Amino acid sequence: MNTFDDLENKAINAIKAAIPHLYTIGPLSTLYDQFPKSASDSLGSNLWKEESKCLEWLDNKHPKSVVLINFGSIAVMTAKQLEEFAWGLANSNHHFLWAGPCHGGFSDAAAGVREGDKREGSPSELVRAREAVLRHSSNGVFLRHCGWNSTLESVCSGVPIICWPFFAEQQTKCRYACTEWGIGMEIDSNVKRDEVEGLVREMMEG
Repeated sequence: MNTFDDLENKAINAIKAAIPHLYTIGPLSTLYDQFPKSASDSLGSNLWKEESKCLEWLDNKHPKSVVLINFGSIAVMTAKQLEEFAWGLANSNHHFLWAGPCHGGFSDAAAGVREGDKREGSPSELVRAREAVLRHSSNGVFLRHCGWNSTLESVCSGVPIICWPFFAEQQTKCRYACTEWGIGMEIDSNVKRDEVEGLVREMMEG
């Protein structure tokens, strides 16, 4: 299983009662750094073409100063939800990087926030990113969907997570992150920019 005993001891023991030969071999995401660069270049769990331009941008930011947004490779949000997230992030006045596929409305929201940046001076960058972005020292908080991979990345990196679960087991992972492990805060499914701004400020400034 892609987990480790200290994280899910009760659940693992319950499963072992029915399946004795169960072994935890996670978190698998940490193996990425164990391969030589030439071998690891093609490794990753992203279903979309990856871009690395944002790494230079991240390299110029202070440690723990950036909000990293990634809702996975499959989840699709409405144009209104995307707009609320984008403006909430911009209004927080914290650096943020939006890493993900450009589903419908992404370009329009990005253009609007960039225009807002010119007026308000809030730093932002909306681009697709590669695996290395998730491990960058500039990350101060994750805003994510609480898929298992993203949850493990938060645990392993020591970066707290703002949770916006989308479907399947993500609601369960969100509950564990927020109430059991104490590493997250949940955002309402009916996302509003004021709530996004408030949670980002609380995580980054509190």
